[in-house]
Amino acid sequence: MFKRLAAEALGISDIGVIIGPADYAKVDADDYLFSEDGEQIFFLIKSKKDEYCFTNLALIHVDGDSAVSSKRSIKRYDYASHAVTGVSIETAGTLDMDIELKFRLDDTVFSIDIKKTFIEQLKDIYKALISIGKQQRRDAVCRDNALRTLDATASVHKLNIAPGAGGLVSTYGELLEAVNTAMLDTYTKRDFSDVFTKYIHN
Repeated sequence: MFKRLAAEALGISDIGVIIGPADYAKVDADDYLFSEDGEQIFFLIKSKKDEYCFTNLALIHVDGDSAVSSKRSIKRYDYASHAVTGVSIETAGTLDMDIELKFRLDDTVFSIDIKKTFIEQLKDIYKALISIGKQQRRDAVCRDNALRTLDATASVHKLNIAPGAGGLVSTYGELLEAVNTAMLDTYTKRDFSDVFTKYIHN
């Protein structure tokens, strides 16, 4: 018990390290990539029991029950459907051996301890996550505007100044396609390769 308490006090109970690209193929998360869709690893943190794999499409969390168990739970958080917020780095104190990366993906809170010698690399993923969150918020505003436009168009129909009945089906189909394209494609960024390429230098 005293050893466990000492480990936690010193921040060495489950400290992660940053894995370089040369070793990506050796980690468990690599088996769960959608490589058929162009998914690739850009940043990876590995501790005794967990892996946090940041790809261009999602965060893949290989969640271990404990450092001595082989049981793993694979959790996937696509950026297209999980907002990145609350990104921060808590730097190490005098006696600490780790630094902490914190962020949220919707309601899921992540707090990852990393060996403090990796501070420079950690700054890279910090910048990337901040940038992803900014783009997601911008897209959310654009999607909201698209719905407002749809409401305005519906009001036109109510005022009986819309196209005649014969063209209504055609108009509806075109409008639906335009709104779906705006909501699901134009203003929902799915691939953040450009962000990771810009900020990650490992």
